[in-house]
Amino acid sequence: MQMYKLSNNSDIRETCLKLNVTKGGTTIISNKARCHYVFIEKLNVVGANILKQDSLAIGAELATPKNTITHEQPFVDCLLIATTREISMLSKKLLAQPFGLKKIAKELKTILGDKVFKKEIMGVLNITPDSFYEKSRASEKNIIENINQLIEDGADYIDIGAQSTRPKAVQVGFEEENKRLQGIFKIINEQKLYENISFSIDSYYPEVMKNALNSGFNIINDITGLENDETCKLAKSYNAKVVIMHMQNKPSTMQDNPNYENVILEVDSFFEKRIQKAELFGIEDIILDVGIGFGKNLNHNVELIKHLEHFTRFNYPLLIGASRKSLINDMHKSNTKDRLSGTISIHQKCLDNGASIVRCHDVKEHRQMMDVWGCIK
Repeated sequence: MQMYKLSNNSDIRETCLKLNVTKGGTTIISNKARCHYVFIEKLNVVGANILKQDSLAIGAELATPKNTITHEQPFVDCLLIATTREISMLSKKLLAQPFGLKKIAKELKTILGDKVFKKEIMGVLNITPDSFYEKSRASEKNIIENINQLIEDGADYIDIGAQSTRPKAVQVGFEEENKRLQGIFKIINEQKLYENISFSIDSYYPEVMKNALNSGFNIINDITGLENDETCKLAKSYNAKVVIMHMQNKPSTMQDNPNYENVILEVDSFFEKRIQKAELFGIEDIILDVGIGFGKNLNHNVELIKHLEHFTRFNYPLLIGASRKSLINDMHKSNTKDRLSGTISIHQKCLDNGASIVRCHDVKEHRQMMDVWGCIK
């Protein structure tokens, strides 16, 4: 007899299948094998004591402040530690309970995020002279060459924009942005390049979006997160996929002392509202982007990366875009051209934490990373 320890990140379902466990048994065991940590803020202290008892009764655990049992405070923060199976049991058991536990029961139902999405790469092309990464800049002269290169390197989508949204960037306006893109749209349309790959338009001007959609683009990447109703109408009319990104304030002011009481909950609340808005307009094909670097300091960005899995509860693909951004310099002093390793490190961690789409400048290197990561995973 011999034995060895498996990694906590092991795919238990796959291991069970290798052992020839029954299908039903595999599901039960897999649900027992994965542990979740759910932080609960400001729970009624009576509810916390009930939740503690109910958690212990099914084998889960609730970490609470030491004075919870004496009701010294009306509300407490706590940490629920439970397997997938135990969360499922709690979400049913708590539905009949008062003191805020019914709300917790409903939210526990959604927190597991049961959809699995293909891992994909969105390559970046900037039709602008002031994009923060020079090598991502393109023009009419080399657009076909650049597009073909991104396809060869392994991109699944190509995101094209003509206005820099880096912090403090001067916003050029619709007319200039449209002027920069007209020739590009014409080439993509006439050459039918959209038959080779999906194109995304990185803009928040509905007029620019419409011109892109008429030229074969099928994704709207909107840094305002569907703020404009006209964007919603366009997306529905053209049956386009939309990227809803979170940003605090505007590019010109977003890095002026960004502030959150809880960045995870505030981004979550934003997504909830914008998804509801999208659904009201009949939009179903949605991608979510937490907006790394858009109105966030280093701590906010790190929190979002570490706890990205939280947002899988919406059951939409999560896009992450930290490519060569200044948060890497905050972690390790480096200029833009020397941030590839840091970029790949962040994006790989985000894949571990639930990201489905990586938006990046260096497609070839990311394709290699994702293929190797996928093989190990």
